[in-house]
Amino acid sequence: MPTAGDPAPRVSLHLLGGFRLLHDDVPVVVPRGLQRVIALIGLRPAATRSHLAGLLWPETSEDRALSSLRTALWRLRQDPCCPLRTDGDTVRLDPTVHLDVDELVTTADRVRDGEVPRGAAGDGRHDLLPGWYDDWVLLERERLRQLRLHMLEELAGNHLAAGRHGEALEAALEAMAAEPLRETPHRLVVRIHLAEGNAFEAVHAFYVYRDLLLRELRLEPSPAMCALLDETLAPIRRASRREAPPRRADRTNAPGRPTGPAPRGSTAPTTPHPR
Repeated sequence: MPTAGDPAPRVSLHLLGGFRLLHDDVPVVVPRGLQRVIALIGLRPAATRSHLAGLLWPETSEDRALSSLRTALWRLRQDPCCPLRTDGDTVRLDPTVHLDVDELVTTADRVRDGEVPRGAAGDGRHDLLPGWYDDWVLLERERLRQLRLHMLEELAGNHLAAGRHGEALEAALEAMAAEPLRETPHRLVVRIHLAEGNAFEAVHAFYVYRDLLLRELRLEPSPAMCALLDETLAPIRRASRREAPPRRADRTNAPGRPTGPAPRGSTAPTTPHPR
C-alpha cells in the first residue's frame, strides 16, 4: 500500500494499437464493456453524460442509456486505479492520466508551428483501437489518421526546406507507408531526390507510383506530380527525338497517297511511269 510520502502512481491510457490501461507500468485488467466507457471519455473529454450515453448505447432509450452509464461509472469507481474524474455533468480523465492520443495531437501542433520534434515520424504509427467498429471509433480513427498524414507531410516539408534530406525522406516514406495511394508523400519523395541531385531516384519514384496508381485505380498522376519531372526529362525526350530512326519510305504513306488499304474488290491505283 502506498504511504503519504510515496509519489503518486503514474497512470497511462493507450488507445493507439489497442486498449491498455497501465498503473505504474503494470497492466490493469478492464472488462471490454468498461474499456469502451474509458476510451470514449478519453476521446471526448468535454462531452456531457447524456452525449456519452447516447454514443455508447445508441439503440436504447435515453433513460436506459443514462442508467447504463451510471452503473458503468459506479463499477469503475470501485477500482482504486479508476482513471476518471466527475465534474458536474461531465466525466473526464483525471488530469494526471497520460493519454497517447494527446501526445500525437501535441506533436502535430508543434510540427504545424514549424518545429521538428525528435521522433515525430514514429508518433501515432498504429491505428486507434483496431478491431473496434463503433461509429465514434471509426470517426476518431479517421480523424487521427488524417492528422498524422498531414503531420508527416508537413514534417517532411520542414526538413526539406532546411536541407535535411535524410530526415525529410524518412517522414515522407512514413506517410507513404500509412497510405500508399496518396499522392502527396510520393510527390515529396520525388522533390527530395531532385533536391539531392538524384535524378534517377526521382524518375524511379515517379514511375513506381504511376504504375501503382494505374494498376489499382486506373488513374494517372496529377499534372502537379508530372510537372516535377518536366525539366529533368526534357533533355532525355529531346535526345530520343533526335536519335529516332527515320521511317522507311512506303508508297502508301507518300504525300498525297491514301494511308489505308484499298477497299476490298478494288484495284489500288498505280503510279504512272514517266515517259
